[in-house]
Amino acid sequence: MSGTSLDGIDVALVDLTAAPSLVASHFQPYSPVLVETLLDLHTSGHDELHRAQLAANQLAHDYAAAVLTLLQSASIKPQQVRAIGCHGQTVRHRPELGYSLQLNNGALLAELTGITVVCDFRARDIAAGGQGAPLVPAFHDRVLRHPTLHRAILNIGGIANLTDLAPDRPTTGFDTGPGNLLMNAWISKHRGTAYDANGAWAGSGKVIPALLQALLAEPYFAAAPPKSTGRDLFNLAWLECHLSGKDSAADVQATLLALTADSVAAAVRRDCAGTEEIYICGGGARNAALVTYLRAALPECSIQKTEVLGIAADWMEAVAFAWLAQQALHLHPGNLPAVTGARHPCVLGAIYPA
Repeated sequence: MSGTSLDGIDVALVDLTAAPSLVASHFQPYSPVLVETLLDLHTSGHDELHRAQLAANQLAHDYAAAVLTLLQSASIKPQQVRAIGCHGQTVRHRPELGYSLQLNNGALLAELTGITVVCDFRARDIAAGGQGAPLVPAFHDRVLRHPTLHRAILNIGGIANLTDLAPDRPTTGFDTGPGNLLMNAWISKHRGTAYDANGAWAGSGKVIPALLQALLAEPYFAAAPPKSTGRDLFNLAWLECHLSGKDSAADVQATLLALTADSVAAAVRRDCAGTEEIYICGGGARNAALVTYLRAALPECSIQKTEVLGIAADWMEAVAFAWLAQQALHLHPGNLPAVTGARHPCVLGAIYPA
């Protein structure tokens, strides 16, 4: 899994014989050059088709290196692995126009690793009229439901998304809006670091009420699910058009943390009414200031990390894409139409045999 945060590659070796079991894991950071390349590809530019394909090839090499490093550390041979489920790196997400683009070269990845590759998970759902995202709620539905307790799973990556696991109705899920994406971009611009560790810089500032209200006025937040989003909407240009130019940078960071938490809290109350328990995963689960803010915003909910449910917060999405790869190989649907808005369940993913 490599997500919207553009920090690097999460690799999870998963045993799916029974309940999903994380055997080993590895994180491989992106090089600064690759991050810059991928960010540039989020907007149109000179010779972008050529540059996108070169980036896809580079990603395949990096994915392969990360996989083989993990297997070596776990003393597992490639022949022992049934498949790689590879999400690819999203550079455009426009389901309203009928596409979502995840850069990857599945054929090259299969060649480099000697392992069957399942990738391009979003296209089939979009072809059936869906958003192509989020896809992880189907995994949450399969493994994290409780027969009587109303749970929600909150993934805070670059974008935040919710899975509503109400015991008396079908699972739903959607992107709530920015997770870490804007906070990361803002601190990178002003302090040269990739992320705000534990929300310390945000904690040094004060929320700017007028700015927070202006940001929350973005129509996406009020839109009803199914819905999904990404850097196409939420980016530094979107933020900066709301700034006065006189605001303290630390205060803006505090406001961006509040934006993530308040948009999640509003979504829980509006679209996941009655939630008793929230389990957090993704990089945002390690932001202590953000989690504290969320607990204050949602005092009626118990909020914990997904470790309590047996899946580490840092590896939830990578484990889910291993499961989605298994679904594809068995020709079982991987989407939930109630989540994505697709007309029907679909087998997701293109398969490149080893």
